Amino acid sequence: MDNLKNKVAVITGGNSGIGYATAKQLKEQGANVIITGRRKEAIEKAALELGVNAITADQSNILDIEKLAAQVKADFGSVDILFINAGIAGLGMIEQTTEELYDNIMNVNLKGAFFTLSKFIPNLKDGASVVFLSSNTASMPGPGSSVYSASKTALNSFMRSAALELAPRKIRVNSVSPGPTQTEVMNKVGLDETTVKGIMDVVVEKVPLKQMGKAEDVAKMVSHLSSDAAVFMTGADVIMDGGMSLG
Repeated sequence: MDNLKNKVAVITGGNSGIGYATAKQLKEQGANVIITGRRKEAIEKAALELGVNAITADQSNILDIEKLAAQVKADFGSVDILFINAGIAGLGMIEQTTEELYDNIMNVNLKGAFFTLSKFIPNLKDGASVVFLSSNTASMPGPGSSVYSASKTALNSFMRSAALELAPRKIRVNSVSPGPTQTEVMNKVGLDETTVKGIMDVVVEKVPLKQMGKAEDVAKMVSHLSSDAAVFMTGADVIMDGGMSLG
């Protein structure tokens, strides 16, 4: 389980959910992992639990991204794996969507992700792996998710451009698009177990495999895309949604 031994891996939004699970997975495979997030206390707590490194940085702030790239270079050298995972969700019908909601989602999910890659390119090793966390909503938008879906569709578009631009350096750029995934987000907003189960049951009904995804499933895919097993994969969007987008 050490096929990523001594690889330097940077994960944005690594203090919970998919980012946290991926940090755990990559560390178990021998990588030297750095997690980032905008909340200092949360990111340092997660790093302590995982036994990885923490750097506080807000992906929606370009100055923060520049400082992050510089600090990683100074402290850890070149980067082998970059998992651009930080993102925010937001729902709202188009007519009711405020400029603030639009900007918040786009600044993190699209602008922040774009400039994280941009500022890290000089520090990526030749042959490195870049993975974006996208979403199956990029290919199956629904009412109320217009801005979020658009941010992920655009993310996948520039992922493919990046794959072409970085191919001469053998740097591979891919994305993973999960469907409904079990994370702590619903518990955090204060819903009781019965309500959460009700919501989950409705969602699961729409999934052909009749189950929710797990953060660990996505973590394993990021690990796979970052390993030599996926050395011929670039510009691919891997949909992991139990068949939901087939409907």
